[in-house]
Amino acid sequence: MKNLKFRLIVMSFLQFFVWGAWLITIAIYWFDTKQWDGAQFGAVFSTLGISSLIMPTLMGIIADRWVNAEKLYGLLHLLSGLCIFSLAFVNSPVVFFWVMLLAMFFYMPTISLSNSIAYNALKEVNLDIEKAFPPIRIWGTIGFIIAMWVVNLTGNKATAVQFYISAVLSFCLAIYSFTLPACIPQRSKEKSSSIVQMLGLDAFKLFANPKMAIFFIFSMFLGAALQLTNMYGDTFLDDFKNIEQYADSFVVRYSTIVMSISQISETLFILAIPFFLKRYGIKNVMLMSMIAWVLRFALFGFGNPDDRLWMIILSMVVYGMAFDFFNISGSLFVETSTDKKNRSSAQGLFMMMTNGFGAIFGSLASGYIIDTYFIQADGLKNWQGIWLTFSGYALVITILFALIFRYKHTTNDVLKIKH
Repeated sequence: MKNLKFRLIVMSFLQFFVWGAWLITIAIYWFDTKQWDGAQFGAVFSTLGISSLIMPTLMGIIADRWVNAEKLYGLLHLLSGLCIFSLAFVNSPVVFFWVMLLAMFFYMPTISLSNSIAYNALKEVNLDIEKAFPPIRIWGTIGFIIAMWVVNLTGNKATAVQFYISAVLSFCLAIYSFTLPACIPQRSKEKSSSIVQMLGLDAFKLFANPKMAIFFIFSMFLGAALQLTNMYGDTFLDDFKNIEQYADSFVVRYSTIVMSISQISETLFILAIPFFLKRYGIKNVMLMSMIAWVLRFALFGFGNPDDRLWMIILSMVVYGMAFDFFNISGSLFVETSTDKKNRSSAQGLFMMMTNGFGAIFGSLASGYIIDTYFIQADGLKNWQGIWLTFSGYALVITILFALIFRYKHTTNDVLKIKH
């Protein structure tokens, strides 16, 4: 049993290590090394959202009906690793977009497949998933953090080596996946559903419920906020090198390590969620998340690596609340507000709105806005203006959510938390 948990920990660690090796640092590679423009970078980051609209559901259907999940998982990591490896040789932003889109088509489904593999393996040995899975999943965040540290400490946050590191670990995970416990298709003998049901598109009928429609729309807007951090956080800190008094500061030299405080904070706030939900209720916890996004961006806007370093650090800390509080309380809201037979589809729709439509909206809109309004005469970005604009965006969303969204919390909701 201990051996099984360790094997799943290794899977979780590598799953997010291969992502963390480039997700936060790719902006520095894009702007500093390649010197490509921001609008095109927004398009590249939108590939995460585009792939999240289609591929997780499609690969889930294949794993449910025809192919063992662990084998499909390994094949996808092999293919995504090949695509990420090839990014190092691309010298055109247009080609980079298409290769990254292909890479994300292969990678994004592996996140949900890794959960399915872990759930299945734990059930096979009669373990309580709600107790056994979180300590395994937390190693995914640790893997993400360590990958960021490795790329920074080896001096590769602006080089193509970050893609090599990610690709090599993807290949290792692809091979390793074939040693994992078998997760055989469970619906291979069932009658085929309609295409609409198979793709989970029947969940869109939830938009007929005004409360659910409002929630999903705000989910999309909050999903956009997350992309702003992933896209620009590290390159913002790195750009302090262009100001003489900060050029050799710790923040500039180890920007990716500083950014990793956000992920460390995330692991801590996860533990606090049950307390906050019980004491304040779902809607208020969501509002706390939105206020945290306002602070996240505003603190970036006013912070610097010297006398206002505390603002940058505090911005990293509040990220944990901003990210976790909405995602988990939002998932709980969906769980408690939908019929049992539609809950899986509803959860899929929640992820589609945040990681799909939200990611696309945030990536494309931010790239256009920054390129159009915040590039200075010397070619550098007006970071204070950028972050305060994003903070204003989050503030407007917060106020509208507080006024429009209606939800009455009950103590029974807490009992249904899905980790």
